[in-house]
Amino acid sequence: MLAGLPGENGVNIAYETLDRHCVEGNGETIAIRWFGRNSVRKDLSYRSMMEMTNQMANVLTGLGIEKGDVVFSLLGRTPDLYTTALGALKTGAVYCPLFSVFGPEPIFQRLSRGKGKILVTTSEIFNRKLKFGIDRLPDLKFILIRDADNDLNKRVISLPKRMKDALKSFTIPPTSLNDPALLHFTSGTTGMPKGAVHLHKSILTHSITGRLVLDLKPGDIYWCTADPGWVTGTSYGIITPLLHGVTVIADEEEFEADRWYRILEENHVQIWYTSPTAFRRLMRVTPHQNIKERFPKLRLILSVGEPLHPDAVIWGQKTFGVPVLDNWWQTETGGIMISNLKDMKVKPGSMGKPIPGIEAAVASTDQNFRLINEPNTTGMLVLKKGWPSMFSTYFGESLRYDKCFQGDWYITGDLVQRDSEGYYWFVGRSDDMIKTSGHLVGPFEVERVLMEHGQVSEAAVIGKPDPMIGELIKGFVVLKPGAVAGDVLRSEIMAFARLHLGAAIAPRQIEFIQGLPKTRSGKILRRLLKARDLGLPEGDLSTLENG
Repeated sequence: MLAGLPGENGVNIAYETLDRHCVEGNGETIAIRWFGRNSVRKDLSYRSMMEMTNQMANVLTGLGIEKGDVVFSLLGRTPDLYTTALGALKTGAVYCPLFSVFGPEPIFQRLSRGKGKILVTTSEIFNRKLKFGIDRLPDLKFILIRDADNDLNKRVISLPKRMKDALKSFTIPPTSLNDPALLHFTSGTTGMPKGAVHLHKSILTHSITGRLVLDLKPGDIYWCTADPGWVTGTSYGIITPLLHGVTVIADEEEFEADRWYRILEENHVQIWYTSPTAFRRLMRVTPHQNIKERFPKLRLILSVGEPLHPDAVIWGQKTFGVPVLDNWWQTETGGIMISNLKDMKVKPGSMGKPIPGIEAAVASTDQNFRLINEPNTTGMLVLKKGWPSMFSTYFGESLRYDKCFQGDWYITGDLVQRDSEGYYWFVGRSDDMIKTSGHLVGPFEVERVLMEHGQVSEAAVIGKPDPMIGELIKGFVVLKPGAVAGDVLRSEIMAFARLHLGAAIAPRQIEFIQGLPKTRSGKILRRLLKARDLGLPEGDLSTLENG
């Protein structure tokens, strides 16, 4: 599958996903079929994508980008996002996507921690979220505005202007399998977001999983609905399908059932990779009668982001008449590790089995690490080190990285069971992470923003089960003396959080309380807040302050 760069220049993700297909005579195949707002459609061939990413690479190198520098994108699903990602990789830079609906604070946190040199975004996002804070980012040399005809100043400049003058040819510098390529941020429960670094050799995992799990074949039309601001949207919305030479559907709009069905039908989509949240939304609006006649070419549906409940698997198979395959992986794994495969017996609700080459196990959750061989026993999911897409470090946090391993085993932080046939079943997170609409949210960054409100003294957040989005975020707030609790202040705090965090990760519920439950060392007991809110057993309270 992989060809390697010409000569002895190693392997580069961008070359393998674009240039190689042109060299092999498939340059006129449609790489990206993009659907924009107002019924706009644009087909981009592998050759045109190669040329545009060459132009982007020339723009970036002309602005001083060197091997190992970090290039960020803060874009929706537009062609510029794809050219930014692959153009950056061509230069030897590290590419980092950001979710376009993030509020200012998550954006600044990630740009700062990732020491971004260049950010590509839109004029609307810049004016609304960045304009008055860029002095906080001394490492950020340039902001490229994708829809500005002229430069705003020496630091905020027009991307179209530079692309127009850039050459369509570019020589990719030597790139090794072990060179950093991708930076993906994932939130922590007790600290700031962690930046997981992946290497160019990650493409080996993408090659294998694209064939074994996604069943990609030449000529396929493929649609991954994940936003490219998240790891799924990059690994399986850009890299994997382009590596396999298929046509990728890219839809700028957000979820709308009739639109999605129209895209599936009119474009004869064969492989569809989506999320449980989207599936649950479709279940609520799709007529009960079988609609599979509308999608005769569809042969496989896959889901990731959170457990796909058995009823959703059964509904999908009945409604569309094709297998619905759940799979499991993390930002840190870089690619699919455990999956149901099309030739396997599907057990609705199961994550599936480890893919070939991946050694998984269930381990004890106590301090005496040991592997558990007994079936149907809850324990920590662990993976044997060494797969190609395994993260190589947390950016600038090697000690934090080391704590993720116990000998040769990577500790995932997810609790699972393995049945007698080797299928894995997700039980839950072992920490306070919140999974909402397929996104993993850490309490710390949400609480930090809540406490920036002038009337808030302390705050803690939990995830509450929600049938549509997995978990909704609920905030518990302790007010400052003199503040008046009530609906007006509650609405004000929620609006403040949405402004700074974005609607995706801002709390949807706020409850005022007199004090937060804490340990004697001052650690907030979020599990206790959650247990009390849901009416569950409170568990061990021996470390509770004033307990």
